[in-house]
Amino acid sequence: MNHPWHDATRTPLDRARALLSELTLEEKLAQLVGLWPGSDAGGSDEADVAPLQHEINAGQPDLAELLPHGLGQLTRPFGTLPVDPTEKAKLLAEDQRRIVAAGRFGIPAVAHEECLTGFTAWQATILPTPLAWGATFHPELVERAAELIGESLRSVGIHQGLSPVLDVSRDPRWGRTEETIGEDPYLVATVATGYVRGLESAGIIATLKHFVGYSASRAARNHAPVSMGPREVADVLLPPFEMALREGGARSVMAAYNDIDGVPASADEALLVGLLREEWGFEGTVVSDYFGVSFLEVNHGVAGSPGEAAAVALAAGIDVELPAQRCYGPPLAELVRAGRVPEELVDRSVLRVLAQKAELGLLDADYRPDPAALGDGGRVDLDPPALRAVARSLAEESVVLLANDGGALPLSGEARIAVAGPLADDVAPLLGCYTFPRHVGISHPELPLGVEVPTLFAALADELPDTRLTRAATAADVAGADVCVAVVGDRSGLFGRGTSGEGCDVGDLELPDDQGALLDELVAGEVPVVVVALTGRPYALGRWADRLAGVVQAFLPGQEGARAVAGVLSGRVNPAGRLPVGVPRDTGGQPAGYLAPPLAQAGEASAVDPTALYPFGHGLSYTTFAWSEPALSAATVPTDGGTTVSVTVTNTGAREGTEVVQLYLHDPVARTVRPVNRLVGYARVPLAAGASARVDLSFHADLAGYTVAPGRRIVEPGALELRLGASVGDLRHALPLTVTGPERELGHDRRLRCPATVTPLPAPPTAP
Repeated sequence: MNHPWHDATRTPLDRARALLSELTLEEKLAQLVGLWPGSDAGGSDEADVAPLQHEINAGQPDLAELLPHGLGQLTRPFGTLPVDPTEKAKLLAEDQRRIVAAGRFGIPAVAHEECLTGFTAWQATILPTPLAWGATFHPELVERAAELIGESLRSVGIHQGLSPVLDVSRDPRWGRTEETIGEDPYLVATVATGYVRGLESAGIIATLKHFVGYSASRAARNHAPVSMGPREVADVLLPPFEMALREGGARSVMAAYNDIDGVPASADEALLVGLLREEWGFEGTVVSDYFGVSFLEVNHGVAGSPGEAAAVALAAGIDVELPAQRCYGPPLAELVRAGRVPEELVDRSVLRVLAQKAELGLLDADYRPDPAALGDGGRVDLDPPALRAVARSLAEESVVLLANDGGALPLSGEARIAVAGPLADDVAPLLGCYTFPRHVGISHPELPLGVEVPTLFAALADELPDTRLTRAATAADVAGADVCVAVVGDRSGLFGRGTSGEGCDVGDLELPDDQGALLDELVAGEVPVVVVALTGRPYALGRWADRLAGVVQAFLPGQEGARAVAGVLSGRVNPAGRLPVGVPRDTGGQPAGYLAPPLAQAGEASAVDPTALYPFGHGLSYTTFAWSEPALSAATVPTDGGTTVSVTVTNTGAREGTEVVQLYLHDPVARTVRPVNRLVGYARVPLAAGASARVDLSFHADLAGYTVAPGRRIVEPGALELRLGASVGDLRHALPLTVTGPERELGHDRRLRCPATVTPLPAPPTAP
């Protein structure tokens, strides 16, 4: 029998309303919770992938009791335990059939997974971390990667991906720095929006996280309170979310764990309803971070029971309790029946959930759970060639050459090379904490990786087969080599089980595991040392900087990362990565990001110099570039107008390479304290040897806007300076711009982006 909600010709909202009207209170609440099968495996918090998982899991409802009312979400069917992808795809289809058969109306669940560095499942392609995405300055490539990830998810029956992370890095001591795209809101916004577009184009619901403030915690501690005023929140933390919703079309938002000025994000109605829905017009679903509703009771202390936590979160705008039912089930039902929580609030969230299920085809009369990947009876391949190729491109474009003193790099094919450091023979420094081997596999040491991941030493041996390559276990072993490649970095993990990753915060930016002592020994010798840093955050390298022959930085670059780094060391790959976060000189004094006003810069007011050793946007190449003919199409613009910033870039070297032109805004006089420089545009410029291109960046006055009071952003008349640079520390051209006319207040429809056009120029005529 067909019902109105089965009619695919009606709007998703109409179908949702028709179904909602038929549901009991228990059936409604069942649509607002998840079920997390297998999450209690292991029986202790040693295997937890979420805070307090073991303790809170003890209260999960019985499956037989829950399913007759329906189910909103299936939590991480592939990403919780090591499972064969083909068998799990079949089991997921069976689970959906069981869910459909158990309820009165046959409503399937939305199945979600993590996908921050690819599908977080065994045998799935492992991509570089988001910090590496930021280093590419290449949103289009990130979009393509996300599209392929989304196709992989969709093919096995997954509907929603809990990615990307849009938190702007504020203090790199935070363990989840590796999950951020960088320290600049414009870079984070543009790259993350590319990821969202890709995921959504594959039919997967992209979930923006963490809304908002998570990366700005005091002392960079996970879940810690945030001390930040509303202006800084509006101008630094919110723009990436705004762009990803407006331009990326994300259909879900995850509330953050933290509080700001005493108000937890999961209890903040002004944030989740006032800003997100009423001002920004968001119509999708807001989900809790794992156990985030429970944390209102057990961590924040703004609720005294699971039911009170549910009431607070629901009123604030949390639609779905993830990962499992604790608060939104019977405790909330009791309060609704007692008249303490209006049922209209429940209906509001259920309507959104059902409308999304209609969009996904889950309410169609002909819905079948059988995954596309099993359509021909074959096996599921979560590591297809196309995805591996994109993983390699991302890895290669993300490697940053920080220093190359005396031309030590590329390595000579005839050199005697000693490779030192305990991580040279380990795949751990290549993999982020949301890759399956480091997220789940670390609790299953007997488990194979599932995909091919060479170590850096193995990749370098393949890259330079004729080189005399030796493994140096100590500094003494390096003697006699022409050059030493010292591999340092992180082993990612969760909650203290790694040196980088969720819950793996640090007190300073000293290299972990006493790797600094090894560098001290190596640089004291006669052999030139090239450092390769495979890390999830930038570490302070100042004490060795003037004694190193070269420095190569890669941010946990994934399964193709070792080959990419080896390619840069050999010269096969011309490095084009640029730093998405500055590399500090000293281990302390954090935070010291580049988005700083004058008094936060080096000066006579303080004996501490926070200037980065290698600044935001920095990166070298094996070729050289000349910049010429900088110009503005108009040097005076109204407050509602714009200008085009142009520059010609020429590859003056002997090999092809890619320059990254960066546009910074300097506002010398404003009504609030402003950063000295702020990125407002950029362009990747690939050029053959000797070739030139004209770069045009369309700057609008809206991009000079800033917040003067909570909820009030303006662009004002006055003098500005547009600065073209190869990094924030290498500004090549300063172009004065005068903004005229009346002060203008900016709304949600303001321009967020500075479009770039790269036009190849004809080669100059050759001499007769």
